[in-house]
Amino acid sequence: MIVMADDVAGGSISIMGSNATSRRLNKADTTSTTDACSECGSKKAIRKTKTGETVCAMCGLVISDRRIDNGPEWRAFTADERKSRARAGSPVKLMFHDKGLSTIIDWRNKDSSGKRFSSERRAKISRLRKWQIRSRVHSSAETNLSRALSEIERLSSQLGLKKSVSELAAMLYRRLIVKKKVRSRSIDALAAASIYASFRLREIPRSLKEIGRHTHIEWKVIGRYYRFLVRKLKLRLPIPDPMNYVPKLITELELPGVMQETVLDVLKDAKDHGRLLIGRDPRGIAAGALYIASILTNNKVTQREIASAAGVTEVTVRNRYKELVRELDIKTH
Repeated sequence: MIVMADDVAGGSISIMGSNATSRRLNKADTTSTTDACSECGSKKAIRKTKTGETVCAMCGLVISDRRIDNGPEWRAFTADERKSRARAGSPVKLMFHDKGLSTIIDWRNKDSSGKRFSSERRAKISRLRKWQIRSRVHSSAETNLSRALSEIERLSSQLGLKKSVSELAAMLYRRLIVKKKVRSRSIDALAAASIYASFRLREIPRSLKEIGRHTHIEWKVIGRYYRFLVRKLKLRLPIPDPMNYVPKLITELELPGVMQETVLDVLKDAKDHGRLLIGRDPRGIAAGALYIASILTNNKVTQREIASAAGVTEVTVRNRYKELVRELDIKTH
């Protein structure tokens, strides 16, 4: 018995004998199917990419001729054409409690052509809008998450944060929700703590006091909630680097760029020294190195100005300055 199938997968296939001892496949994909062939019982099939048919690899029977094409119905020859013709919904957004996947009824009482609704239609749409908003938040956990994300968005706007930082803070808070660690705790404090944790993970030089200025919660309380968040989520945070604070201090004090190079050289020597950075606030070390650089480059800036920009006390600046000068043997006179 010889069964011939000449047009399989845009090329040819020859099946000789019941055991299919000889095959020639061109431009075909051989796959395993869950359903056995009704003719020979084989689960090996060949998909024809041009015609959309699925053919049994053993006997040549056409199993299916209506394969669904999941690709677009349009063609594009350039990247700009592909971008302009692509149609898809918005991506998932962690800053929305429902990740932006729910339906939103527009507040404008107009139809698609711009005509205003009648009074009866307007009342109906108003009722639908009310119940739609209520249906989006139907549990205490979602209510908690909605309030927290609103606070994170407000703080992000006040602090001028990038979208990636606020999205990371939202993800951390969502992980607390999943672990059921937010009950009986301040939503605003946990939201602020999530933002500070995202600062630490992204190595952004921002302090708790900066966050505290934009919220009604004391910065020490935010610090306590931050330690709670780190402990419950088992976060591994990078060690703060004093070098990350230098560009911010240079910008706030409007100092020349040559000073930044000098400060970074001092901090690099301190890092090589080792013991100078252990157990000390990186902002204080950066402030002390900046004061040394101001003396070495003859740029007059006081300890009070540096302390105010770094968010530390003048005593801290003075102590770090003396330690760096003594341990690194820097001549400032």
